[in-house]
Amino acid sequence: MGVTEECTDTDCKVLPDFEKEGLDESFRKSTRDSLSNNEKLSADLKSSILQTSTEIEQQANPEVAKVLEELGLRLVEDGYVKWRPDASAHPRNWTSSRKAFDTGLVLLLDLFTTAVSTAGPPVAEIAKFEYGISRVVALVAFGSMYQFGQAFGGVIFPPYSEAFGRKSVYISASLVYCISCIIVGVTPSVAGALVGRFLSGFTSAVPSVIVSGSIEDLFNMRERVWLIYIWACATTGGLLVGPIYGSYIAAIIGWRWVFHIAAIVMAIFTTLLLFIKESRASRLLARRLEILHKRTGLTHLRINNPDHTPSLRTFAKVALRRPVQLFFTDPIVFVVSIMSAVGWALIYLFTQALPVIYHGFGLSRQQSSLLFLAILVGIFFGILPRIYDQGVLKKRFANDSPLHPEDKLIGFAFAAPSLAFGLWWLVLTVPPASNLPWYATIVGLIPIGFATNEFACTLSGYLADTYTIYASSAFAAMSFLRAVLGGLFPLIGEPMYTKVGSNWATVILACMATVFCATPVLFLKFGRRIRQRSKFAKYSLRVNKETQIQDDNVE
Repeated sequence: MGVTEECTDTDCKVLPDFEKEGLDESFRKSTRDSLSNNEKLSADLKSSILQTSTEIEQQANPEVAKVLEELGLRLVEDGYVKWRPDASAHPRNWTSSRKAFDTGLVLLLDLFTTAVSTAGPPVAEIAKFEYGISRVVALVAFGSMYQFGQAFGGVIFPPYSEAFGRKSVYISASLVYCISCIIVGVTPSVAGALVGRFLSGFTSAVPSVIVSGSIEDLFNMRERVWLIYIWACATTGGLLVGPIYGSYIAAIIGWRWVFHIAAIVMAIFTTLLLFIKESRASRLLARRLEILHKRTGLTHLRINNPDHTPSLRTFAKVALRRPVQLFFTDPIVFVVSIMSAVGWALIYLFTQALPVIYHGFGLSRQQSSLLFLAILVGIFFGILPRIYDQGVLKKRFANDSPLHPEDKLIGFAFAAPSLAFGLWWLVLTVPPASNLPWYATIVGLIPIGFATNEFACTLSGYLADTYTIYASSAFAAMSFLRAVLGGLFPLIGEPMYTKVGSNWATVILACMATVFCATPVLFLKFGRRIRQRSKFAKYSLRVNKETQIQDDNVE
Protein backbone atom coordinates (compact mmCIF):
# COMPACT_ATOMS: atom_id res chain seq x y z
CA MET A 1 0.00 0.00 0.00
CA GLY A 2 1.79 3.14 -1.19
CA VAL A 3 1.84 6.41 0.65
CA THR A 4 0.32 8.27 -2.29
CA GLU A 5 -2.91 6.23 -2.26
CA GLU A 6 -6.13 7.38 -0.68
CA CYS A 7 -8.63 5.18 1.16
CA THR A 8 -10.06 3.35 -1.82
CA ASP A 9 -13.59 2.06 -2.05
CA THR A 10 -12.33 -1.44 -1.49
CA ASP A 11 -10.35 -0.45 1.57
CA CYS A 12 -13.24 1.49 3.01
CA LYS A 13 -15.55 -1.47 2.57
CA VAL A 14 -13.16 -3.56 4.61
CA LEU A 15 -13.20 -1.05 7.44
CA PRO A 16 -15.92 -1.98 9.93
CA ASP A 17 -18.91 0.28 10.29
CA PHE A 18 -17.84 1.64 13.66
CA GLU A 19 -14.68 3.00 12.03
CA LYS A 20 -16.55 4.65 9.15
CA GLU A 21 -19.79 5.95 10.57
CA GLY A 22 -20.90 8.04 13.49
CA LEU A 23 -17.45 9.44 14.24
CA ASP A 24 -16.14 12.96 14.03
CA GLU A 25 -13.94 13.98 11.12
CA SER A 26 -10.77 14.04 13.21
CA PHE A 27 -11.08 10.40 14.07
CA ARG A 28 -11.90 9.35 10.51
CA LYS A 29 -8.73 11.10 9.42
CA SER A 30 -6.77 9.50 12.24
CA THR A 31 -8.00 6.05 11.30
CA ARG A 32 -7.09 6.53 7.66
CA ASP A 33 -3.71 7.93 8.69
CA SER A 34 -2.76 5.00 10.90
CA LEU A 35 -4.29 2.18 8.91
CA SER A 36 -3.87 3.47 5.38
CA ASN A 37 -1.59 6.15 4.00
CA ASN A 38 -1.36 9.15 6.30
CA GLU A 39 -3.38 11.66 4.28
CA LYS A 40 -1.93 14.58 6.23
CA LEU A 41 1.50 14.11 4.67
CA SER A 42 2.22 16.68 2.00
CA ALA A 43 3.32 15.62 -1.47
CA ASP A 44 6.85 16.84 -0.77
CA LEU A 45 7.05 14.85 2.45
CA LYS A 46 5.75 11.73 0.71
CA SER A 47 8.41 12.16 -1.93
CA SER A 48 11.01 12.67 0.78
CA ILE A 49 10.02 9.43 2.49
CA LEU A 50 10.19 7.47 -0.73
CA GLN A 51 13.54 9.03 -1.56
CA THR A 52 14.90 8.34 1.91
CA SER A 53 13.71 4.74 1.71
CA THR A 54 15.29 4.29 -1.69
CA GLU A 55 18.58 5.84 -0.60
CA ILE A 56 18.80 3.64 2.46
CA GLU A 57 17.79 0.52 0.56
CA GLN A 58 19.95 1.11 -2.51
CA GLN A 59 22.93 3.04 -1.14
CA ALA A 60 22.98 1.06 2.11
CA ASN A 61 23.67 3.98 4.44
CA PRO A 62 25.85 2.14 6.96
CA GLU A 63 24.88 4.19 10.01
CA VAL A 64 21.13 4.07 9.46
CA ALA A 65 21.25 0.45 8.32
CA LYS A 66 23.08 -0.45 11.52
CA VAL A 67 20.47 1.29 13.68
CA LEU A 68 17.66 -0.45 11.82
CA GLU A 69 19.32 -3.82 12.29
CA GLU A 70 19.94 -3.20 15.99
CA LEU A 71 16.29 -2.31 16.48
CA GLY A 72 15.07 -5.27 14.42
CA LEU A 73 13.42 -2.99 11.88
CA ARG A 74 13.33 -2.60 8.12
CA LEU A 75 12.14 -0.03 5.62
CA VAL A 76 9.62 -1.03 2.99
CA GLU A 77 9.08 0.61 -0.38
CA ASP A 78 6.43 3.06 0.79
CA GLY A 79 8.72 4.50 3.45
CA TYR A 80 7.06 2.79 6.39
CA VAL A 81 9.03 1.05 9.12
CA LYS A 82 8.18 -2.58 9.88
CA TRP A 83 9.55 -5.43 11.93
CA ARG A 84 12.27 -7.60 10.45
CA PRO A 85 11.10 -11.24 10.30
CA ASP A 86 14.03 -12.25 12.51
CA ALA A 87 13.63 -9.41 15.04
CA SER A 88 14.38 -10.90 18.45
CA ALA A 89 12.35 -8.16 20.14
CA HIS A 90 9.14 -9.20 18.40
CA PRO A 91 7.04 -11.23 20.87
CA ARG A 92 6.67 -14.16 18.48
CA ASN A 93 10.47 -14.42 18.31
CA TRP A 94 11.04 -14.42 22.05
CA THR A 95 12.86 -17.34 23.61
CA SER A 96 10.84 -20.35 24.73
CA SER A 97 11.72 -19.67 28.37
CA ARG A 98 10.46 -16.09 28.15
CA LYS A 99 7.22 -17.17 26.50
CA ALA A 100 6.77 -19.94 29.05
CA PHE A 101 7.22 -17.61 32.03
CA ASP A 102 4.93 -14.87 30.77
CA THR A 103 2.23 -17.19 29.47
CA GLY A 104 2.37 -19.54 32.45
CA LEU A 105 2.06 -16.66 34.90
CA VAL A 106 -1.02 -15.10 33.31
CA LEU A 107 -2.64 -18.53 32.92
CA LEU A 108 -2.16 -19.24 36.63
CA LEU A 109 -3.51 -15.77 37.38
CA ASP A 110 -6.64 -16.55 35.37
CA LEU A 111 -7.04 -19.93 37.07
CA PHE A 112 -6.82 -18.45 40.55
CA THR A 113 -9.09 -15.45 39.99
CA THR A 114 -11.68 -17.73 38.39
CA ALA A 115 -11.53 -20.03 41.41
CA VAL A 116 -12.13 -17.06 43.70
CA SER A 117 -15.18 -16.17 41.62
CA THR A 118 -16.93 -19.54 42.11
CA ALA A 119 -15.89 -19.58 45.76
CA GLY A 120 -18.42 -16.79 46.28
CA PRO A 121 -21.71 -18.76 46.33
CA PRO A 122 -20.52 -21.29 48.97
CA VAL A 123 -19.22 -18.40 51.09
CA ALA A 124 -22.60 -16.68 50.81
CA GLU A 125 -24.31 -19.66 52.46
CA ILE A 126 -22.26 -19.03 55.64
CA ALA A 127 -21.81 -15.24 55.55
CA LYS A 128 -25.58 -14.67 55.40
CA PHE A 129 -25.89 -15.70 59.05
CA GLU A 130 -23.18 -13.29 60.21
CA TYR A 131 -24.69 -10.36 58.34
CA GLY A 132 -28.30 -11.33 59.06
CA ILE A 133 -29.32 -11.13 55.41
CA SER A 134 -31.37 -13.34 53.13
CA ARG A 135 -29.84 -16.00 50.95
CA VAL A 136 -30.58 -14.05 47.76
CA VAL A 137 -28.90 -10.89 49.06
CA ALA A 138 -25.87 -12.93 50.12
CA LEU A 139 -25.63 -14.58 46.70
CA VAL A 140 -25.83 -11.19 45.01
CA ALA A 141 -23.14 -9.76 47.28
CA PHE A 142 -20.65 -12.62 47.04
CA GLY A 143 -21.51 -14.10 43.65
CA SER A 144 -23.47 -11.95 41.25
CA MET A 145 -21.64 -8.68 41.97
CA TYR A 146 -18.37 -10.34 41.00
CA GLN A 147 -19.81 -11.39 37.66
CA PHE A 148 -21.45 -8.04 36.99
CA GLY A 149 -18.13 -6.34 37.68
CA GLN A 150 -16.41 -8.71 35.27
CA ALA A 151 -19.02 -7.93 32.63
CA PHE A 152 -18.14 -4.23 32.67
CA GLY A 153 -14.42 -4.84 33.00
CA GLY A 154 -14.57 -7.21 30.05
CA VAL A 155 -15.77 -4.39 27.82
CA ILE A 156 -13.21 -1.81 28.97
CA PHE A 157 -9.92 -3.64 29.49
CA PRO A 158 -9.48 -5.60 26.22
CA PRO A 159 -9.58 -2.60 23.87
CA TYR A 160 -7.53 -0.60 26.39
CA SER A 161 -4.82 -3.27 26.38
CA GLU A 162 -4.83 -3.29 22.58
CA ALA A 163 -4.34 0.46 22.45
CA PHE A 164 -2.00 1.02 25.41
CA GLY A 165 -0.33 -2.35 26.04
CA ARG A 166 -0.81 -5.46 28.16
CA LYS A 167 1.75 -5.33 30.96
CA SER A 168 0.56 -2.22 32.81
CA VAL A 169 -3.01 -3.51 32.72
CA TYR A 170 -2.02 -6.88 34.20
CA ILE A 171 -0.05 -5.27 37.04
CA SER A 172 -2.59 -2.60 38.00
CA ALA A 173 -5.53 -5.02 37.81
CA SER A 174 -3.74 -7.59 39.96
CA LEU A 175 -2.95 -4.96 42.58
CA VAL A 176 -6.53 -3.69 42.73
CA TYR A 177 -7.79 -7.28 42.91
CA CYS A 178 -5.55 -7.85 45.92
CA ILE A 179 -6.90 -4.73 47.64
CA SER A 180 -10.50 -5.69 46.88
CA CYS A 181 -10.00 -9.11 48.50
CA ILE A 182 -8.70 -7.36 51.63
CA ILE A 183 -11.83 -5.20 51.66
CA VAL A 184 -14.14 -8.22 51.47
CA GLY A 185 -12.16 -10.06 54.14
CA VAL A 186 -12.28 -7.28 56.74
CA THR A 187 -15.51 -5.38 56.03
CA PRO A 188 -18.04 -5.35 58.88
CA SER A 189 -21.00 -4.75 56.55
CA VAL A 190 -22.52 -6.39 53.52
CA ALA A 191 -22.13 -3.08 51.65
CA GLY A 192 -18.36 -3.47 51.86
CA ALA A 193 -18.65 -7.01 50.50
CA LEU A 194 -20.74 -5.72 47.60
CA VAL A 195 -18.14 -3.10 46.69
CA GLY A 196 -15.18 -5.41 47.18
CA ARG A 197 -16.62 -8.24 45.12
CA PHE A 198 -17.60 -5.87 42.32
CA LEU A 199 -14.03 -4.53 42.21
CA SER A 200 -12.68 -8.08 42.23
CA GLY A 201 -14.88 -9.00 39.30
CA PHE A 202 -14.10 -5.78 37.44
CA THR A 203 -10.35 -6.39 37.56
CA SER A 204 -10.70 -10.15 37.01
CA ALA A 205 -11.74 -9.31 33.45
CA VAL A 206 -8.06 -8.65 32.71
CA PRO A 207 -6.83 -12.25 32.95
CA SER A 208 -10.23 -13.64 31.99
CA VAL A 209 -10.32 -11.87 28.62
CA ILE A 210 -6.91 -10.39 27.82
CA VAL A 211 -5.08 -13.73 28.11
CA SER A 212 -6.48 -14.61 24.67
CA GLY A 213 -4.85 -11.51 23.23
CA SER A 214 -1.58 -12.26 24.98
CA ILE A 215 -1.55 -15.76 23.50
CA GLU A 216 -2.19 -14.34 20.04
CA ASP A 217 0.66 -11.87 20.57
CA LEU A 218 3.15 -14.66 21.26
CA PHE A 219 2.08 -17.65 19.17
CA ASN A 220 1.03 -18.39 15.60
CA MET A 221 -2.10 -20.29 14.63
CA ARG A 222 -0.48 -23.71 14.75
CA GLU A 223 1.03 -23.15 18.19
CA ARG A 224 -2.22 -21.73 19.55
CA VAL A 225 -3.92 -25.14 19.23
CA TRP A 226 -2.41 -26.28 22.52
CA LEU A 227 -2.10 -22.88 24.19
CA ILE A 228 -5.81 -22.12 23.85
CA TYR A 229 -6.60 -25.59 25.19
CA ILE A 230 -4.31 -25.10 28.19
CA TRP A 231 -5.92 -21.72 28.82
CA ALA A 232 -9.40 -23.26 28.62
CA CYS A 233 -8.34 -25.97 31.07
CA ALA A 234 -6.99 -23.33 33.45
CA THR A 235 -10.21 -21.33 33.28
CA THR A 236 -12.55 -24.31 33.57
CA GLY A 237 -10.33 -25.82 36.26
CA GLY A 238 -10.62 -22.61 38.25
CA LEU A 239 -14.40 -22.69 37.91
CA LEU A 240 -14.51 -26.23 39.26
CA VAL A 241 -11.96 -25.87 42.06
CA GLY A 242 -13.53 -22.66 43.38
CA PRO A 243 -16.61 -24.25 45.02
CA ILE A 244 -14.38 -26.79 46.79
CA TYR A 245 -11.98 -24.07 47.95
CA GLY A 246 -14.80 -21.83 49.16
CA SER A 247 -16.79 -24.58 50.88
CA TYR A 248 -13.96 -26.13 52.86
CA ILE A 249 -12.03 -22.98 53.80
CA ALA A 250 -15.23 -21.28 54.95
CA ALA A 251 -16.33 -24.32 56.96
CA ILE A 252 -12.95 -25.01 58.59
CA ILE A 253 -11.30 -21.64 59.34
CA GLY A 254 -14.03 -19.13 58.48
CA TRP A 255 -15.33 -17.52 55.32
CA ARG A 256 -13.18 -14.39 55.69
CA TRP A 257 -10.06 -16.50 55.22
CA VAL A 258 -11.20 -17.31 51.70
CA PHE A 259 -10.41 -13.69 50.89
CA HIS A 260 -7.41 -13.29 53.20
CA ILE A 261 -5.71 -16.15 51.37
CA ALA A 262 -6.77 -14.69 48.03
CA ALA A 263 -5.22 -11.33 48.94
CA ILE A 264 -1.92 -12.97 49.88
CA VAL A 265 -1.78 -14.95 46.65
CA MET A 266 -2.67 -11.89 44.56
CA ALA A 267 0.11 -9.90 46.24
CA ILE A 268 2.54 -12.58 45.05
CA PHE A 269 1.09 -12.44 41.54
CA THR A 270 1.41 -8.65 41.46
CA THR A 271 5.09 -8.91 42.34
CA LEU A 272 5.77 -11.58 39.72
CA LEU A 273 3.93 -9.63 37.02
CA LEU A 274 6.54 -6.88 37.32
CA PHE A 275 8.91 -9.25 35.52
CA ILE A 276 6.82 -10.00 32.44
CA LYS A 277 7.44 -8.11 29.19
CA GLU A 278 5.09 -6.03 27.09
CA SER A 279 3.75 -8.33 24.34
CA ARG A 280 1.68 -6.00 22.16
CA ALA A 281 3.78 -5.86 18.97
CA SER A 282 2.37 -2.55 17.73
CA ARG A 283 3.15 -0.93 21.08
CA LEU A 284 6.73 -2.18 20.95
CA LEU A 285 7.10 -1.05 17.35
CA ALA A 286 5.97 2.46 18.27
CA ARG A 287 8.61 2.63 21.01
CA ARG A 288 11.32 1.52 18.58
CA LEU A 289 10.22 4.12 16.07
CA GLU A 290 10.83 6.81 18.70
CA ILE A 291 14.34 5.45 19.24
CA LEU A 292 14.90 5.40 15.48
CA HIS A 293 13.84 9.04 15.22
CA LYS A 294 16.24 10.09 17.98
CA ARG A 295 19.23 8.14 16.67
CA THR A 296 18.89 8.91 12.96
CA GLY A 297 17.00 12.19 12.82
CA LEU A 298 14.64 10.69 10.23
CA THR A 299 11.57 11.94 12.05
CA HIS A 300 9.35 11.69 8.98
CA LEU A 301 9.39 7.88 9.03
CA ARG A 302 6.12 6.28 10.09
CA ILE A 303 4.70 2.94 11.15
CA ASN A 304 1.41 1.33 10.24
CA ASN A 305 -0.11 1.35 13.73
CA PRO A 306 -3.72 0.10 13.83
CA ASP A 307 -3.84 0.64 17.60
CA HIS A 308 -3.17 4.37 17.42
CA THR A 309 -5.68 6.35 19.49
CA PRO A 310 -5.37 10.14 19.18
CA SER A 311 -7.20 10.76 22.46
CA LEU A 312 -9.13 9.10 25.28
CA ARG A 313 -12.27 10.54 23.72
CA THR A 314 -11.56 8.62 20.54
CA PHE A 315 -10.80 5.52 22.58
CA ALA A 316 -14.12 5.81 24.40
CA LYS A 317 -16.08 6.37 21.19
CA VAL A 318 -14.56 3.54 19.20
CA ALA A 319 -12.75 0.95 21.29
CA LEU A 320 -15.32 0.76 24.09
CA ARG A 321 -18.19 0.65 21.63
CA ARG A 322 -16.53 -1.98 19.45
CA PRO A 323 -17.42 -5.08 21.55
CA VAL A 324 -21.07 -4.05 21.82
CA GLN A 325 -21.35 -3.44 18.08
CA LEU A 326 -19.60 -6.71 17.33
CA PHE A 327 -22.10 -8.62 19.46
CA PHE A 328 -25.14 -7.14 17.72
CA THR A 329 -23.79 -6.91 14.15
CA ASP A 330 -21.42 -9.85 13.70
CA PRO A 331 -23.19 -13.25 13.51
CA ILE A 332 -20.07 -15.15 14.54
CA VAL A 333 -19.56 -13.15 17.72
CA PHE A 334 -23.28 -13.32 18.53
CA VAL A 335 -23.61 -17.11 18.25
CA VAL A 336 -20.24 -17.88 19.84
CA SER A 337 -21.04 -15.57 22.76
CA ILE A 338 -24.35 -17.29 23.48
CA MET A 339 -22.92 -20.81 23.28
CA SER A 340 -19.88 -20.01 25.39
CA ALA A 341 -21.91 -18.04 27.93
CA VAL A 342 -24.38 -20.87 28.54
CA GLY A 343 -21.59 -23.41 29.00
CA TRP A 344 -19.78 -21.07 31.39
CA ALA A 345 -22.89 -20.13 33.39
CA LEU A 346 -23.87 -23.78 33.74
CA ILE A 347 -20.96 -24.29 36.15
CA TYR A 348 -22.14 -21.32 38.23
CA LEU A 349 -25.64 -22.79 38.28
CA PHE A 350 -24.19 -26.10 39.47
CA THR A 351 -22.68 -24.37 42.52
CA GLN A 352 -26.27 -24.15 43.76
CA ALA A 353 -27.84 -27.11 41.95
CA LEU A 354 -25.42 -29.88 42.93
CA PRO A 355 -25.99 -29.44 46.70
CA VAL A 356 -29.74 -29.85 46.07
CA ILE A 357 -29.25 -32.86 43.80
CA TYR A 358 -26.85 -34.68 46.10
CA HIS A 359 -28.80 -33.82 49.22
CA GLY A 360 -31.13 -36.50 47.89
CA PHE A 361 -28.21 -38.93 48.23
CA GLY A 362 -27.55 -37.78 51.81
CA LEU A 363 -24.42 -35.73 51.01
CA SER A 364 -23.57 -32.44 52.77
CA ARG A 365 -22.81 -29.20 50.91
CA GLN A 366 -19.07 -29.71 51.37
CA GLN A 367 -19.29 -33.30 50.14
CA SER A 368 -21.40 -32.22 47.17
CA SER A 369 -18.71 -29.75 46.12
CA LEU A 370 -16.32 -32.67 45.59
CA LEU A 371 -18.47 -33.81 42.67
CA PHE A 372 -16.94 -30.93 40.71
CA LEU A 373 -13.83 -33.12 40.54
CA ALA A 374 -15.76 -35.49 38.26
CA ILE A 375 -16.50 -32.57 35.94
CA LEU A 376 -12.81 -31.65 36.17
CA VAL A 377 -11.81 -35.10 34.88
CA GLY A 378 -13.84 -34.48 31.74
CA ILE A 379 -11.76 -31.52 30.60
CA PHE A 380 -8.74 -33.74 29.94
CA PHE A 381 -10.60 -35.63 27.22
CA GLY A 382 -10.07 -32.47 25.18
CA ILE A 383 -6.56 -33.75 24.42
CA LEU A 384 -8.03 -36.00 21.71
CA PRO A 385 -9.53 -33.19 19.57
CA ARG A 386 -6.29 -31.22 19.95
CA ILE A 387 -4.30 -34.11 18.49
CA TYR A 388 -6.70 -34.16 15.56
CA ASP A 389 -6.44 -30.37 15.13
CA GLN A 390 -2.67 -30.56 15.18
CA GLY A 391 -2.71 -33.24 12.49
CA VAL A 392 -4.97 -31.19 10.22
CA LEU A 393 -2.82 -28.07 10.57
CA LYS A 394 0.38 -30.04 10.06
CA LYS A 395 -0.97 -31.44 6.81
CA ARG A 396 -2.03 -28.01 5.57
CA PHE A 397 1.35 -26.51 6.44
CA ALA A 398 3.13 -29.35 4.62
CA ASN A 399 1.03 -28.76 1.51
CA ASP A 400 1.22 -24.96 1.88
CA SER A 401 -2.58 -24.92 1.85
CA PRO A 402 -4.59 -22.03 3.30
CA LEU A 403 -5.75 -22.45 6.88
CA HIS A 404 -9.38 -22.16 7.88
CA PRO A 405 -10.42 -21.42 11.49
CA GLU A 406 -13.25 -23.90 10.95
CA ASP A 407 -10.63 -26.67 10.71
CA LYS A 408 -10.33 -26.55 14.51
CA LEU A 409 -14.04 -26.90 15.33
CA ILE A 410 -14.11 -30.70 15.45
CA GLY A 411 -14.00 -30.59 19.26
CA PHE A 412 -17.08 -28.37 19.24
CA ALA A 413 -18.89 -30.94 17.08
CA PHE A 414 -18.35 -33.56 19.81
CA ALA A 415 -18.88 -31.19 22.75
CA ALA A 416 -22.47 -30.20 21.97
CA PRO A 417 -23.88 -33.77 21.95
CA SER A 418 -21.68 -34.63 24.94
CA LEU A 419 -23.33 -31.88 26.96
CA ALA A 420 -26.78 -33.12 25.97
CA PHE A 421 -25.85 -36.72 26.82
CA GLY A 422 -24.44 -35.75 30.22
CA LEU A 423 -27.52 -33.78 31.22
CA TRP A 424 -29.94 -36.47 30.03
CA TRP A 425 -27.92 -39.02 32.01
CA LEU A 426 -28.38 -36.90 35.14
CA VAL A 427 -32.12 -36.75 34.46
CA LEU A 428 -32.27 -40.54 34.58
CA THR A 429 -29.91 -41.19 37.50
CA VAL A 430 -30.68 -38.61 40.21
CA PRO A 431 -33.47 -38.93 42.79
CA PRO A 432 -36.38 -39.03 43.08
CA ALA A 433 -36.69 -40.62 39.62
CA SER A 434 -33.89 -43.10 40.29
CA ASN A 435 -32.68 -45.26 43.15
CA LEU A 436 -29.17 -45.70 41.76
CA PRO A 437 -26.18 -44.86 44.02
CA TRP A 438 -24.66 -41.38 43.79
CA TYR A 439 -21.57 -42.51 41.91
CA ALA A 440 -23.72 -43.58 38.94
CA THR A 441 -24.23 -39.90 38.17
CA ILE A 442 -20.50 -39.42 37.55
CA VAL A 443 -20.96 -40.95 34.10
CA GLY A 444 -22.99 -37.84 33.25
CA LEU A 445 -20.75 -35.29 34.96
CA ILE A 446 -17.61 -36.29 33.03
CA PRO A 447 -19.02 -35.49 29.55
CA ILE A 448 -20.43 -32.25 30.94
CA GLY A 449 -16.90 -31.32 31.98
CA PHE A 450 -15.57 -32.21 28.54
CA ALA A 451 -18.30 -30.18 26.84
CA THR A 452 -18.01 -27.01 28.90
CA ASN A 453 -14.24 -26.97 28.46
CA GLU A 454 -14.49 -27.65 24.71
CA PHE A 455 -16.95 -24.79 24.36
CA ALA A 456 -14.39 -22.51 25.97
CA CYS A 457 -11.46 -23.96 24.01
CA THR A 458 -12.83 -24.30 20.48
CA LEU A 459 -14.98 -21.18 20.49
CA SER A 460 -12.22 -19.08 22.04
CA GLY A 461 -9.76 -20.45 19.50
CA TYR A 462 -12.20 -19.72 16.70
CA LEU A 463 -12.48 -16.09 17.76
CA ALA A 464 -8.69 -15.81 18.10
CA ASP A 465 -8.13 -17.23 14.61
CA THR A 466 -10.92 -15.17 13.06
CA TYR A 467 -10.20 -11.78 14.63
CA THR A 468 -6.41 -12.23 15.07
CA ILE A 469 -4.83 -9.15 16.68
CA TYR A 470 -8.28 -7.87 17.73
CA ALA A 471 -9.23 -11.14 19.42
CA SER A 472 -9.54 -9.39 22.79
CA SER A 473 -12.28 -7.11 21.46
CA ALA A 474 -14.23 -10.10 20.15
CA PHE A 475 -13.69 -11.79 23.51
CA ALA A 476 -15.01 -8.73 25.31
CA ALA A 477 -18.43 -9.19 23.73
CA MET A 478 -18.44 -12.87 24.68
CA SER A 479 -17.14 -12.14 28.17
CA PHE A 480 -19.89 -9.61 28.88
CA LEU A 481 -22.72 -12.06 28.21
CA ARG A 482 -20.83 -14.89 29.91
CA ALA A 483 -20.37 -12.83 33.07
CA VAL A 484 -23.97 -11.61 33.16
CA LEU A 485 -25.34 -15.15 32.88
CA GLY A 486 -22.74 -16.33 35.39
CA GLY A 487 -24.14 -13.79 37.83
CA LEU A 488 -27.79 -14.65 37.23
CA PHE A 489 -27.72 -18.46 37.05
CA PRO A 490 -26.74 -19.05 40.72
CA LEU A 491 -29.76 -16.99 41.77
CA ILE A 492 -32.14 -19.33 39.96
CA GLY A 493 -30.27 -22.59 40.60
CA GLU A 494 -31.56 -23.62 44.03
CA PRO A 495 -35.12 -22.24 43.59
CA MET A 496 -35.50 -24.04 40.26
CA TYR A 497 -34.17 -27.36 41.55
CA THR A 498 -36.12 -27.10 44.81
CA LYS A 499 -39.50 -26.14 43.35
CA VAL A 500 -39.44 -28.03 40.06
CA GLY A 501 -37.43 -30.99 41.30
CA SER A 502 -33.98 -32.20 40.32
CA ASN A 503 -35.21 -34.34 37.42
CA TRP A 504 -37.46 -31.80 35.72
CA ALA A 505 -35.06 -28.93 36.30
CA THR A 506 -32.34 -30.92 34.58
CA VAL A 507 -34.75 -31.79 31.76
CA ILE A 508 -34.98 -28.07 30.98
CA LEU A 509 -31.20 -27.84 30.71
CA ALA A 510 -30.99 -31.06 28.69
CA CYS A 511 -33.55 -29.82 26.16
CA MET A 512 -31.59 -26.61 25.69
CA ALA A 513 -28.38 -28.60 25.20
CA THR A 514 -30.11 -30.81 22.64
CA VAL A 515 -31.05 -27.76 20.58
CA PHE A 516 -27.43 -26.64 20.71
CA CYS A 517 -26.38 -29.83 18.92
CA ALA A 518 -27.34 -28.24 15.60
CA THR A 519 -24.92 -25.33 16.05
CA PRO A 520 -21.63 -27.15 15.27
CA VAL A 521 -23.14 -28.55 12.06
CA LEU A 522 -24.11 -25.06 10.94
CA PHE A 523 -20.67 -23.69 11.81
CA LEU A 524 -18.86 -26.43 9.92
CA LYS A 525 -21.07 -26.01 6.87
CA PHE A 526 -21.58 -22.25 6.72
CA GLY A 527 -18.96 -20.81 9.11
CA ARG A 528 -16.37 -19.99 6.47
CA ARG A 529 -18.92 -18.25 4.27
CA ILE A 530 -20.24 -16.16 7.17
CA ARG A 531 -16.72 -15.33 8.35
CA GLN A 532 -15.63 -14.14 4.92
CA ARG A 533 -18.63 -11.80 4.78
CA SER A 534 -17.82 -10.28 8.17
CA LYS A 535 -16.42 -6.77 7.74
CA PHE A 536 -14.54 -6.85 11.01
CA ALA A 537 -13.09 -10.32 10.37
CA LYS A 538 -11.74 -9.16 6.99
CA TYR A 539 -10.44 -5.97 8.54
CA SER A 540 -8.69 -7.84 11.37
CA LEU A 541 -7.12 -10.30 8.94
CA ARG A 542 -5.84 -7.49 6.73
CA VAL A 543 -4.31 -5.55 9.62
CA ASN A 544 -2.79 -8.74 11.00
CA LYS A 545 -1.03 -9.41 7.69
CA GLU A 546 0.31 -5.86 7.63
CA THR A 547 1.69 -5.86 11.17
CA GLN A 548 2.85 -9.41 11.91
CA ILE A 549 6.23 -10.84 10.98
CA GLN A 550 4.70 -14.16 9.94
CA ASP A 551 1.52 -14.69 7.95
CA ASP A 552 -0.63 -17.56 9.23
CA ASN A 553 -1.98 -18.01 5.67
CA VAL A 554 -5.57 -17.87 6.89
CA GLU A 555 -8.26 -17.84 4.22
